[in-house]
Amino acid sequence: MNKKVLIINTGGTLSSVAKEHGLTPGLTTDSMLRELHVVAGEAELITQEFSSLDSANIFPEDWVRLAQVISQQRDNYDGMVVIHGTDTLAYTSSMLSFMLQNIRIPIVITGSQLSISNPVADAMENLRCAIYMAQSGCPGVFVAFNRKVMLGCRTSKVRSLSFDAFDSINCDNVAEISSIGMKINTHMLPKKNGIFRLQDRYCPDVAVIKLFPGIHREVLQMYAENGYRAFFIEAFGLGGMPFLRHDFISGISRLTEQGCTVLVGTQCRFEGSSLEVYETGRLALEAGALQAYDMTSEAAVTKLMWVLGQTDNPLEIREYFLLNLCGEVSIPPRNV
Repeated sequence: MNKKVLIINTGGTLSSVAKEHGLTPGLTTDSMLRELHVVAGEAELITQEFSSLDSANIFPEDWVRLAQVISQQRDNYDGMVVIHGTDTLAYTSSMLSFMLQNIRIPIVITGSQLSISNPVADAMENLRCAIYMAQSGCPGVFVAFNRKVMLGCRTSKVRSLSFDAFDSINCDNVAEISSIGMKINTHMLPKKNGIFRLQDRYCPDVAVIKLFPGIHREVLQMYAENGYRAFFIEAFGLGGMPFLRHDFISGISRLTEQGCTVLVGTQCRFEGSSLEVYETGRLALEAGALQAYDMTSEAAVTKLMWVLGQTDNPLEIREYFLLNLCGEVSIPPRNV
């Protein structure tokens, strides 16, 4: 029996056409249907238009609507493919990983660096990989790109022009395609932790602050005074922050005393943060900061938004960040 796969189109480069002011989304899934069938094998494809947006114009409210569409349709299909622009694809795949925890079918997000209308594009190969993964029966939220499948909550865009635009950060790929076909690393599949329940509440009041030498702690209070409830700080190295001149850590202490959440990670893309190693990190922990460990920036930001949508209790928020919900983080055993 052929597998049924729903293709949801949100726009992006894959479905773009050249216009006066540059590439802009314009192709519908109906217009791409012939190309889609070429890479679908024996799968039965059903298409659905969601939007026609450059992914720079995808916002949290779009994540909610997309999660709702997927939730409503989940029992009608063996898997789904979401066509998405590459620029914010990793944010979408991360947030869907939290909103759609324990979904029983594969949800595979993909896009391309060139439009499907371009004869040398990567679009067809990425769609082939995504549609194949959508038929795999492996539940979870994934990203398919350049002959590899990654956990949605571990994916980052690391190259702006290359066809190998995405990497799985601090985590093995879920699957890879070679001359012997698709090999799925079953140990990398997300663990089922309960029944599926759409969890689409979120809070967008999250600020991202990248440290640089000379940054002043008052920037934190400026954001707080403008209504921001949570902060993701991209610190130096393992989580280093200034605590002598321009004492940034005292600014963190002030925020946590006000009931704000402060999550500290690293500007380094690989290997993560560890605040226990140096004095500066330990002072941040004493000030009430939480650790991002080896989460991607995209996962850290979307997890903050999602957790704040579930609770405003500081103790419960802290507990959420000591949990690996969908494969997004590796937490050292001593902190569990």
